[in-house]
Amino acid sequence: MKETDIVVTNPPFSLIREYIAQLVEYEKKFIIIGSKNTVTYKEIFELIRDNKIWLGYGFANGNAYFSVANPRDFANGVYDPKTGLVKFRNVGWFTNLDFKARHKDIMLYKTYKGNEKDYPKYDNYDAINVDKIKDIPLDYDGVMGVPITFLDDYNPDQFTIIGIDRYVEDNPQYGHRFKIYGKEIYARILVKRKQ
Repeated sequence: MKETDIVVTNPPFSLIREYIAQLVEYEKKFIIIGSKNTVTYKEIFELIRDNKIWLGYGFANGNAYFSVANPRDFANGVYDPKTGLVKFRNVGWFTNLDFKARHKDIMLYKTYKGNEKDYPKYDNYDAINVDKIKDIPLDYDGVMGVPITFLDDYNPDQFTIIGIDRYVEDNPQYGHRFKIYGKEIYARILVKRKQ
């Protein structure tokens, strides 16, 4: 580890927290593959929020294909015997290497004003909910909860990341997800547009 300049690998997904912590501790540049759900881990999300790591570029729709040395039984549609490739879903690159696409603005075209009904507020947090990245309003200056897929297009020059729902400090039900009309929703990242 001490002799490397850049680490490129596929660590065991079960050890990714410890592995990323080690890379950060040694101040290594890296590109590693991991489950996209890793972004919801408190320790990992804090690094993303603090702009120390981010999602890299690639793997359309989170689908990655890998060659395996010893094919075994996989669920239908996972292993392709013709190509010898195994399909892994919901994976992405995690990195601290900057790249041009990371600074491309998300095109915003929807408006909050006049469409408030499309953006319900959370029952237990002062922010609006945005279900799809393409629906982020261009005229809303407050805090918005967006899906974790936001990180695929996140531009640190356009948005500030405040936190992730259950671990944001001022969540009155710390450790729990936000609710809309009494129903808990899937993980949301809290962001604000930069002025």
